[in-house]
Amino acid sequence: MKAKKTKMTDAATDDASRTVPGTVRIWDPLVRLFHWGLVAVFAVVWLSAEDLSTVHQIAGYVVAGLVAFRLVWGLVGSHYARFSQFLKGPAATLSYLGDMKRGNERRYLGHNPVGAAMILALLLTLSGTALTGWLSIEPARLALLPGLPQIVAPAWADNGGEKGGSEVIEDLHGVFANLMLFLVVLHVGGVVLASFRHHENLARAMVTGDKRAPGPGDIA
Repeated sequence: MKAKKTKMTDAATDDASRTVPGTVRIWDPLVRLFHWGLVAVFAVVWLSAEDLSTVHQIAGYVVAGLVAFRLVWGLVGSHYARFSQFLKGPAATLSYLGDMKRGNERRYLGHNPVGAAMILALLLTLSGTALTGWLSIEPARLALLPGLPQIVAPAWADNGGEKGGSEVIEDLHGVFANLMLFLVVLHVGGVVLASFRHHENLARAMVTGDKRAPGPGDIA
């Protein structure tokens, strides 16, 4: 089992030897495919929300599958893809935010602490959006839940019965979707800011997989 896991990880990073001089391979092919695939499918989900329900639902299932893959790859994937490599505690994240405010934050080869927190927020919000969307398609699926979250239970009782609960789930789905759009805007803004501060095109790095080799003070 261990050999198989190693082989799968190596297969995702076997292009590391084909980097441009002065650069290092950071993002493996599966991370890049996940990232840009999610960008494309999220655009489809958003644009099809009003008039193309079938397309919207199919795209929603694809989003759920991509999130599931990323969660698994965050445990068994390549070095910089793993949650254990980039997720930091609240103290480290707040400290990095303070450094950003002062304009002296250090360059990370992988996700910096704030970027890592954003990745976690995006995955959680995507999961909530996909779950509430799946539940809203068929109200009977609400019976599969072990118990309603505290935020939902009072609204369920006030509206009385299955129809009210379904409406609450639809409202939550909309809240998650809007939150997701807000996080996407913040994420893009953070990428632009970091690219400017560290003189490095992070969007292009997510296409090629390569980033500038670490210099003095950079964190690998």
